[in-house]
Amino acid sequence: MSRAFIFPGQGSQAVGMGRELYEAFATAREVFEEVNEALGQNLTRLMWEGPQEDLTLTENAQPAIMAVSLAVVRTLEKEGGFRLADKAAFVAGHSLGEYSALAAAGAFSVADTARLLKRRGQAMQRAVPVGVGAMAALLGLDYDAAAEVAKEAAQGEVCEAANDNGGGQVVVSGTRAAVERAIEIAKGKGAKRSMLLPVSAPFHCALMQPAADEMADALADVEIRTPSVPLVANVTASRVADPATIRDLLVKQVTGMVRWRESVLYMEEQGVTHYVETGAGKALAGMIKRIAQQSPEIVSVGTPADIEAILKTI
Repeated sequence: MSRAFIFPGQGSQAVGMGRELYEAFATAREVFEEVNEALGQNLTRLMWEGPQEDLTLTENAQPAIMAVSLAVVRTLEKEGGFRLADKAAFVAGHSLGEYSALAAAGAFSVADTARLLKRRGQAMQRAVPVGVGAMAALLGLDYDAAAEVAKEAAQGEVCEAANDNGGGQVVVSGTRAAVERAIEIAKGKGAKRSMLLPVSAPFHCALMQPAADEMADALADVEIRTPSVPLVANVTASRVADPATIRDLLVKQVTGMVRWRESVLYMEEQGVTHYVETGAGKALAGMIKRIAQQSPEIVSVGTPADIEAILKTI
């Protein structure tokens, strides 16, 4: 058996996330309290009481999603009496989930990860005025077809493939007018459905360059240790463990495409047969089912009951 631990990205947030973990496990409480202290913010109150619109703000959603993922991993390690490196061949994360993956593997401290994600969220929001950019999901087109749609829609503006989520789901990102053109063009190219996404900024495209520059500065001031488990990076869809390379890829990730389909296929080629989705939601499990060529075992672990169940098998 070869196992990968995978970490969700933005969109997984929901009011109430992580509360059961906090109440059930001292290890989880320690993670949440460390995040609160690092941010100088009662993030857990926002996570559990809302309102949803405040939790969904990028600067809050990113550290909140990470906190739940890390609470799960640390609790699994504590309750199971093992280290992640003993159970995983790879870690991988979808966009911000890459930071969670690196923290889980010990490359970042939890506190540094929380501060980096808070800054990342703020930088992404500042990079483009609200309403100028947009993102849209093109459903029913493979990556090559979606990339061609984005290229045709650009017309001198920015429109790029931002997330290749596999199974005929590609997200494009750019200026609002160009993304709206992409939706119309995609309909004529055979897309089953195309829709604007409820996001506050056009992530993972060239418009995010100011945010990438800011993250280069932020990451330069943070220690990155060699992860105990290699990361399958969004930007390259291949393994990386060198701290300097990780730093460079995290900067490139801000404007680069999330190559999730290729990342899953890479892990499968390396022999991964089991995936553990750690944290809020089950979005990655659904993606992997659409992508994998074999029939991997996929479990999503986000509650005390999930932790108790997986500890019987892991």
